[in-house]
Amino acid sequence: MGMVYLEPLQNRPTSEADSNGMLEYFELLRGHKLLVLAMLLLGTGAGCIISFLQVPIYEAHSYLEFQSASNGGDAAGMGDHDGNGFSSENFLTTQVKVLQSMSLQKRVEAKVRDEYPKTAYAAPGRLTAWRKAFGLSMPRGARTKALAPVEVTARVVENSRIIEILCDSPDPQYSAAFANTMAKEYIEYSLESVWASANKTAEWMNKQLDRLKTNLQQSENHLQQYSQNSGLVYTGAEQSIEEDALKQLQAEYATAKADRIAKQSLSEMAASSQVDSIPEVVDNGRLGEYQRKMAELRQELAELLTLYTPSHYRVMKVQAEITALTNTIGGERKTIRTRIENEYAAARRREDLLSAEYGKQMDRLLQTDRKSVYYDILKHEVDTDRSIYDQLLQKTKQVEVGSAVQASGTRILDPAEVPARPSRPNLARNASFGFLFGLFGAFGLVFALEFIDRSVRAPGEAPFHLQVPELGVIPSQKYFPQAAESRGPRSNGHRPGGQSFELSTWQDHPSLLAESFRSALASIMVSGNGATLPGVIMITSAGKGEGKSSIVSNLGIALAEINQRVLLVDADMRKPHLHDIFNVANSWGLSDLLREKSSLENSPVEGLCRKTDIEGLHLLPSGPGTLSIANLLYSRRLFELLQKLRAEFDIVVIDTPPMLYISDARVLGRLADGAILVIRASKTTRDAARAAKQRLVDDGIPVLGTILNEYDLRKKSRYGYYNSYTY
Repeated sequence: MGMVYLEPLQNRPTSEADSNGMLEYFELLRGHKLLVLAMLLLGTGAGCIISFLQVPIYEAHSYLEFQSASNGGDAAGMGDHDGNGFSSENFLTTQVKVLQSMSLQKRVEAKVRDEYPKTAYAAPGRLTAWRKAFGLSMPRGARTKALAPVEVTARVVENSRIIEILCDSPDPQYSAAFANTMAKEYIEYSLESVWASANKTAEWMNKQLDRLKTNLQQSENHLQQYSQNSGLVYTGAEQSIEEDALKQLQAEYATAKADRIAKQSLSEMAASSQVDSIPEVVDNGRLGEYQRKMAELRQELAELLTLYTPSHYRVMKVQAEITALTNTIGGERKTIRTRIENEYAAARRREDLLSAEYGKQMDRLLQTDRKSVYYDILKHEVDTDRSIYDQLLQKTKQVEVGSAVQASGTRILDPAEVPARPSRPNLARNASFGFLFGLFGAFGLVFALEFIDRSVRAPGEAPFHLQVPELGVIPSQKYFPQAAESRGPRSNGHRPGGQSFELSTWQDHPSLLAESFRSALASIMVSGNGATLPGVIMITSAGKGEGKSSIVSNLGIALAEINQRVLLVDADMRKPHLHDIFNVANSWGLSDLLREKSSLENSPVEGLCRKTDIEGLHLLPSGPGTLSIANLLYSRRLFELLQKLRAEFDIVVIDTPPMLYISDARVLGRLADGAILVIRASKTTRDAARAAKQRLVDDGIPVLGTILNEYDLRKKSRYGYYNSYTY
């Protein structure tokens, strides 16, 4: 037959656990598949409903290109970096803001209203939206005269000088008309802005020109008036008369000085040297003639003396001529010497006069220079005013001419066309978003439900939170209809025609229930240091109704199957249940043994407990109830009784009350070799289980592990400590 066997994997590799993480989450979602499906349908439906209720919006696109101007420069500073520090990115960003400005949009709206007077829009109601969604006929309603609402967005196309204008409107024709009008009006608006700015600049510059012109006239008048009052007269080369006169005197003085030096040299030579060596004498033409004539007369006299005596008239005549010529030459030489001295004296006198006049002219020039300092200041002011005036005049002419011939560097690259279908709402996208939101909402809700629920629900959780081994997992009764139907409060295992859940290990030997208890027994056997079972085992739970008695009865049956002498002790003297399971009378039991004073050493086993229908399994019922249960459990006789039972049986299994409500389990646990904590899936909280385990540890009671009862096989452990397989 087919069955599912649960096997604890205490040493699963980390990599395998990680690889199964997604599968575990998938199993968790599959366990809430109806909730996930509902959330997906809800999210998708909400997306579709929102799409149906939204007004269709049509999006029109137009493109503006910013190109170079015709004059060779970049249009409106569109260079990579202009002189004012603005880059093309800054310019395009600024133009995007201009396109989105309220002033330009109002201008476009007025233009569209004038050019498209028939464009009217009536906002559709919700009924209209539903009619359109289901393809029903639209009612004929009067359209209003108002323009359709429009939303304008401008953005720069990446890595380009193109700006895209997007106009969203419920009216497709109006959307396209608005986008095209926006592009045209922007170009006109830019030109008008440039023209207005140029006119304003020219107006301001003309005012400044008038002011500078007045200042220039005042400066020139002041300069002329000062020049006249101070007697300063300048030539064309910015030189005064005194400077010209000084330069002339300086030249004449230098000439006179050189002439005086030459005359002085000649005079000194004439005074200290022979007259014949003076250049004036040597170079004199008449003296040269006289010298030649003297030579001729001397030659003639010599010839005559050879013929005649000195007293001869011819000799005396020549002698007389020589004497007369000698006197003439001497007079001429004297005249030359006198003339040299006179010329020297005249040259020296002229030099002295020029020197004196030069000094006087220098004094006059110094006085003039003192006056010229202020004159130069006034002259510089006049020159500065004239330069500023000329530059501003030139700039004004350039601005006026430039504004008159200003060309736009912007053109419409692609005009907008009437959109054929709305851009939003997008039914597929909204439905996809709704699906995703529903999916994430389902995830969140499932995980919230999982984590809000503090109960232990699946295998692996108890070891994770309590840090103790999980000895076994008992499947839920709902997978075994016969056992579930036959079970009831205070029922016994021998009801007609049915099988008992508490006796499933005996009554349905190959069932999953039986195998789960045998698996738990195997874990208990290896829970100690060896392969031997503890002598006394206490079965307890944190709260009531968690199935301790069922665990005790089935574990006892499983122990008996392996030829163990087993005694089940029903220590829950307030609400006993084991006697009902094994159909044993509860008229005498544990409470009677603890109240009696007789010795237990010689008491036979048959007097201490009762046999059951299962070979090797005995039962010690709780006995009649009593008000002094605490006194009985704290008595010395309980210890003696357990020692007696240890000697008579291979293993003693004690069923105790819930330990968080009653202290009986804590008292009994001190005398046991170990305790097993029963946890009911989806009922026992992690906090209660931790508290029970901590009390056992604080009391020094060894905790062998936990048994998870009533586990739903459809659930998957989050922690991945268990595998299941079918055989």
